[in-house]
Amino acid sequence: MAQNQLEFGTMLEKKFAFLLSASLLLPALSFSEPVPFKRAIELAIRNSTAISAATADTNRMQATYQEARDQYIPQVYFGSGLAYSFGFPLGEPSIFKVSSASLLLNQAQREFIKAARSDIRAANLSKEEKKSQVILETALSYSELDKNQASINILRQQEDAALKFEQIEQQRIGAGVDPSIEITRAKLNTARIRLKIAELVAGADTLRLRLSQLTGVPAREFETVTESIPRLPDVSQEDDLATRALNVSFAVKTAQELSAAKLFQARGEHKQLYPAVDLVGQYARFTKYNGYDQYYKTFKRNNGAIGVEIRFPFLNKGQKDRSEAAYADAIRSRKDVDAAKEQVSTETLKLQRSVAQLSAAREVANLEYQLAQNNTQAMQAKVNAAQATLRDQQQAQLDENDKYSTLLDATYELEKAQMQLLKQTGDLEQWALSTR
Repeated sequence: MAQNQLEFGTMLEKKFAFLLSASLLLPALSFSEPVPFKRAIELAIRNSTAISAATADTNRMQATYQEARDQYIPQVYFGSGLAYSFGFPLGEPSIFKVSSASLLLNQAQREFIKAARSDIRAANLSKEEKKSQVILETALSYSELDKNQASINILRQQEDAALKFEQIEQQRIGAGVDPSIEITRAKLNTARIRLKIAELVAGADTLRLRLSQLTGVPAREFETVTESIPRLPDVSQEDDLATRALNVSFAVKTAQELSAAKLFQARGEHKQLYPAVDLVGQYARFTKYNGYDQYYKTFKRNNGAIGVEIRFPFLNKGQKDRSEAAYADAIRSRKDVDAAKEQVSTETLKLQRSVAQLSAAREVANLEYQLAQNNTQAMQAKVNAAQATLRDQQQAQLDENDKYSTLLDATYELEKAQMQLLKQTGDLEQWALSTR
């Protein structure tokens, strides 16, 4: 009895040690799971280098704006002017000296501050544009990878069917039913299928790598979930989407803010020719070894001054030329706004019309696929009735698979145009982060 209890206790110890070691190893194991569409978008937004760079640009513009504003805050300097002197004291040798200067009335600086404020708004809008572009690239890559995976699965089935047909053809040639050239045709068909598979696999690997760069998920573990892709909204050809795109376009708004900043900058350069008033102050504690107390009857060691410095620009041809160049740059920036508007409205209208064309093309592909399905069923019935050969049945099945691959391609092209149109109208992020 005691021996049995000892063996039972030893078995429990071994079991506990095994469970403990397994629990320690579990965190080190990686279980790859398919990445849902919404999760991929969220990871891309979080990890995007383009968005991080845009954030850094925004912070830089904010610091530039603060620098322009802080010119009205006194800048205080502390130093010393100790030096050996002889004869009549030159300058102001001092134990320590404190000086301060700040803008008090400067119309040019006000314009520069407005320009910096517009630059901040432009940087924020540019950040939103890059964010929208990252979402679009992630969505398109995800959708294309999902399509490629489905196409590869279809082609794998075609490859299996083609290999079986090669075996059947080899038997028919051996029985003297078909000429030997038929096996070459069968192998050629198999080789073409393998070529398509290789092309799609290469494309899928490239897409996985890009999605890995966007999301941070290892490329070898990136698998799509077809059901997680949200349904794309219908596109009406009657809606004025071009005008709507102009009202929400980050590219147009960025160009407008940059144009405003250029105009404020030009005004500032022009107002540099206006009078300006600065607030100045200074304090110094003089030494005695330089002979100040001997040369001046009312010598004081503590001395200070505070007041304003008024500047009247009288002749500054260089600044005038700089002002004219800045105004020319502002005029150019207004033309950039017009160009951005034209590009956005044109691209939006093209996408809107292409959606109608691609929708019609997808309908054609769908009907052709349905006909191919019916033909496969009819051919199966003929084979069962000994009215058709296995070669006819295989050809019908291959044709059905080809039509399905064509349908997948047509569907992707339609979805691609719809996603691009959503970006133009400002609805892409809401769609991409919505639940199915």
